[in-house]
Amino acid sequence: MVKNITIFTTNTCAYCVMVKKYLGSKNMTYEEVNLDDQPERQAEAFKLSGALTVPVTLITKDDDTQDVVVGYNLSKLASAIA
Repeated sequence: MVKNITIFTTNTCAYCVMVKKYLGSKNMTYEEVNLDDQPERQAEAFKLSGALTVPVTLITKDDDTQDVVVGYNLSKLASAIA
């Protein structure tokens, strides 16, 4: 089971909107960290993903294991929230 989800986004990211819409369609709640509004958290997103792109979606499970999905990757998102 999923404990929580954090999505790192920016204001101009179309894929970020698509990830949020997908999670919403699965009735999943999430915290959004908008890197345009919180630039001090960019290092956190980079450390998680190794990528300088968004969205970065962090899925934390009940056993505290974590999955990181970079970009709009439905197959990875689906398996991470299953």
